Amino acid sequence: MLPSLSKALFVAATLGLSTLAQAHVGTDLADHHALGLVDGLLHPFTGLDHLAAMLAVGFWSALSTRRVWLAPLAFANMLLVGAFMGMSGIALPALEPMVAATVLALGLLVATRARFPGAVAAALAGGFAVFHGMAHGVELSSASPVAALVGMVAGTVVLHGLGLAAGLALRSHASAVLSRNF
Repeated sequence: MLPSLSKALFVAATLGLSTLAQAHVGTDLADHHALGLVDGLLHPFTGLDHLAAMLAVGFWSALSTRRVWLAPLAFANMLLVGAFMGMSGIALPALEPMVAATVLALGLLVATRARFPGAVAAALAGGFAVFHGMAHGVELSSASPVAALVGMVAGTVVLHGLGLAAGLALRSHASAVLSRNF
């Protein structure tokens, strides 16, 4: 009964957060020229979409794949690809709702512990990252974005690592509990 309640609460919390997800929440991007390494580094920790998505990618990967680094690595790389696409003027309609949808989808992947082959999980995570990166690339198109992008990817990697650590700890704890009970 408790795992079902935990899953339900997690899904409810994720649904609540996804409505708040905006690629620019928590940062003042009005002055694009002021963005630098520290701004980029801090953004994944202050933007609800990034915080939820980055932690979820690491957590989901740790719980559902053998090669736990593959999906986070794909996400970080495709985040850059999306940012460069946005900076070059490529923009999709309804980009912000797509960012929110990726946060919801990642929450559902965590809640269901959905398992996919490593390449499929990486492709899925990478596809989600394109939307996140594109939203920032559009915002950074008038600035000198290299330092901000380096910071954003570094912050992303840190959050992936925290999600991985939490997921691996839970996986280890669950294995210990199961081995004691059976």
